[in-house]
Amino acid sequence: MIAFLIKRLMHAVLVMFVISIISFAIQDNLGDPLREMTGQAVSEAQREVMRDEMGLNDPFITQYLRFAGNALQGDLGNSYFYKQPATEVILKHLPATLELVMASSLIIILLSAPIGVFAAIRPRNWLSRLFMGTSIIGISVPVFLTAIVLIQLFAIGVTVDWFPGDTTWGSVLNGMLSTDGGMPSYGRGELVHVAGTWSSGFFTADGLWHLVLPAISLASIMLPLFIRLIRAEMMEVLQSDYIKFARAKGIGLKRIYFLHALKNTMLPVITVGGVQIGTMVAYTILTETVFQWPGMGLMFLEAITRSDIPLIVAYLMMVGVIFVITNTLVDLIYGLVNPTVKLAGKPA
Repeated sequence: MIAFLIKRLMHAVLVMFVISIISFAIQDNLGDPLREMTGQAVSEAQREVMRDEMGLNDPFITQYLRFAGNALQGDLGNSYFYKQPATEVILKHLPATLELVMASSLIIILLSAPIGVFAAIRPRNWLSRLFMGTSIIGISVPVFLTAIVLIQLFAIGVTVDWFPGDTTWGSVLNGMLSTDGGMPSYGRGELVHVAGTWSSGFFTADGLWHLVLPAISLASIMLPLFIRLIRAEMMEVLQSDYIKFARAKGIGLKRIYFLHALKNTMLPVITVGGVQIGTMVAYTILTETVFQWPGMGLMFLEAITRSDIPLIVAYLMMVGVIFVITNTLVDLIYGLVNPTVKLAGKPA
């Protein structure tokens, strides 16, 4: 276990090094941060003096070594826009993003497993075919388009008058297809202070209500993938010899499906899930922008617009840390689910 954690720590250091190099390499293409900070009122000569004071005219190697030395001491620089340490700005926006990812992951877990298992057990059922057909649409539709549709349907509302309103059946169909809207589509709602910079909406009804549409939107891109993955793995496991032997011994089908088969089905799903959780953090950029969710994704997009280089670098490094942590946790869970796997890479 210790060897495994040391190995992952070395991976994290390598990831941080590569991300920081790439971030610094592209900073010249992100625009002039002083132009965003000072506007048009400051002359070019004054800007040049400020560049020298901030070290922006130094060679790339000099700037990077200065950053690396400060980063080793926990200092990732100060945000040009917020006038605060970039780490503090990240930590203020991190809770909103993590809560959004956690809510979306919960939706995926609660829906993908039962739907995937049902579609595998009864592949010819009309409901299974409906789920599979809908999943193809879910994978194909971009997440930002899903977010816009959700806002239109449940926040703004839609009035349908496709059918004759002077008939009973027409009025009923128009009413069924119309929506009143009214759901919140921006912000986090009422928050409760937890600790430090962490304020949560999980503990208030208004906060949970504000979380519904963004969480569904973010989950929409991953939920179809996990449904189809669980279905495919489940159908393969059900053809295994030990499943046929369990049926021959008269073991109940529910026990076979949800204990023996599902446990082996989840092994590859856990592996894919670890990668996709990190990917969901990246997808929050689109979701948070559409819903004006005050998380790291929206902050990162604004940092690019303002050429806030320290904040951009801090965000990318934070995402790298999240990827490493999630994959480490997934490996630990995988070892618990499948005891034959040794984390240190030694044979069982």
